Amino acid sequence: MRPSRRWDMVRRRVAVIVTPISTPATLAAKAATSTIPIVFSIGADPVKIGLVASLNRPGGNATGISDIGVQLGPKRLALLHELLPNAGRFAALVNPDNPGITESFVSELQIAASAIGRKIEVVTASTNSGIDTAFAIVVKMRADAFLISPEALFVTRRVQLVTLAARHALPALYHRREFTDAGGLMSYGSSLADQFRQTGLYAGRILKGEKPGDMPVQLPTKFEFVINLQTAKTLGIQIPAALLARADQVIE
Repeated sequence: MRPSRRWDMVRRRVAVIVTPISTPATLAAKAATSTIPIVFSIGADPVKIGLVASLNRPGGNATGISDIGVQLGPKRLALLHELLPNAGRFAALVNPDNPGITESFVSELQIAASAIGRKIEVVTASTNSGIDTAFAIVVKMRADAFLISPEALFVTRRVQLVTLAARHALPALYHRREFTDAGGLMSYGSSLADQFRQTGLYAGRILKGEKPGDMPVQLPTKFEFVINLQTAKTLGIQIPAALLARADQVIE
C-alpha cells in the first residue's frame, strides 16, 4: 500500500480498512490512523509488533486474524528433517523488507536447528530477480533443502519459487497449500481461504457497529499438511510412510 493511497483512505474517512495477508500494509494503516477500524490478516504476532495490546482484548482500532505462521517455522523444519534425516544444511528464504516476520522467523528457526544439530543459512529476496539470486546462492552453498518465511510476497511468487526448486532439485516445505497445488513438494500451515473468510466476517461485524478493540484476534484451529507425491517422485525422494499417514492430502 503506497503512502499516498494510505493517506487518501484516511482523508476519505472510510468505515473500515482491511489489510489481508500483509504485515507491512497493516503497520502502514496503523501508522496512518488511530481512529478508523482496521481488520488485518497477518503471519506475525500482532502483540510483538505493536498492533494490539493483547490477543483477547486488542484495544485501540485494530483486530483481525493471525495465522501464527512465524511460530510454525520449527514445526516445518521438523517435518523436513523427518523427510531428510541425513540433511545437514537447510536454507531459509526471507523478505528483508518485512522485519516484523523475518526477525522472529529466523530466530525461532535457528533455535530449532541448533536443537537437532543442524545449520540454517539465511538468504534474502524482495523482488523476482532477488529470488533468482537467492536460489543461486542456495545452490552454491549446497543446501540440502529449504523453507520460506510466511510472507505474502512469496505466495504471489509461488510459481517462480516452485519452478526454481524443481530446476535445482531442491526439496522444500512451504507455508501454504497453494505452493503444493502449484507443484511444491510439501506444505504445512493454515488455510488461506479460511483467513479471507474470517477477515470478511470481522469487517462485517465492525460495519454493524462492533468495536475492533473488543474483538479478540482470531487464531487458526486447523492446519493442513499436504504432500505432492508427483514432485517427490520427480526429485527421487521416498516419502516415509509415517509422513504419508499424517498428511491431510496427498497429491498423486
